[in-house]
Amino acid sequence: MPLLPEGFTLPPPAYLALLLAGIVAVAVGVRRRRPTVAADRILAFAPWMVLGSALHVLYVVDALPRAVRPLAGTPAVYLTVGAVGIGTWIVADAALDDETVARVLALGGGILALAAVGGVFAAGAAAGSLSPGVPALALVAAVAVAAVIWGGLTRGIPDTRRTGALGAFAVFAHVLDGVSTAVGIDVLGFGERTPLSRIIIEFAAGLPTAPVLGSGWLFVLVKVAVASLVVWLFADLVEEDPAGTYVLLGVVAAVGLGPAVHNLLLFSITVPA
Repeated sequence: MPLLPEGFTLPPPAYLALLLAGIVAVAVGVRRRRPTVAADRILAFAPWMVLGSALHVLYVVDALPRAVRPLAGTPAVYLTVGAVGIGTWIVADAALDDETVARVLALGGGILALAAVGGVFAAGAAAGSLSPGVPALALVAAVAVAAVIWGGLTRGIPDTRRTGALGAFAVFAHVLDGVSTAVGIDVLGFGERTPLSRIIIEFAAGLPTAPVLGSGWLFVLVKVAVASLVVWLFADLVEEDPAGTYVLLGVVAAVGLGPAVHNLLLFSITVPA
């Protein structure tokens, strides 16, 4: 069984060399500058996560210029957006006061994300396949479910409140991934590309509950359980190593939000095969 998701491919050597050079440059910049790590700055990377998802959707539907298309595949898009986003953070940290950095970082990523999302919808409209209604309902449902989960988690395990907005963001990101995947499979008829996720979904499809609940519900529960467990485990680390914990929570959130936004955008402009 393959361990990597469908569509995983390295870009051509020239592009790969460019990406690696960018990553090295950013790593050197982080080492030298050591930009301040704070919760609001990590949260400011949320639009950059959306940007990466939108770029990959444009890659999937072949709506990017040929010159930049290799930079938006899997895993190249992670390196591309990561290098640009962290590079922006380094420059902003060096040039601006502490209170402004997060706003500028979020604004820069937000503008780029809006442009990319607009490109996705434009591509869907041009193809006559734009249908964002069900994905939008999935987003609303995920917000409601995440609010309930976060409320229950902070009441049942008060220590999780230490993770603050980042903890809530991580829970929401994974709830959104779970809900969007379930809706895509059970409502819209899409398949799952990630092997591990596919195993969970196929297992649920074989249970007696499948005719009533579908096959995506177990994936939602797994996502909720994993996100809640991670936030609980990180609650004690916030006081010991706040900067490191913020970074880890940001990574956890990105692992959920990236695929979730990709799902919502792709489901909005394509029909299942």
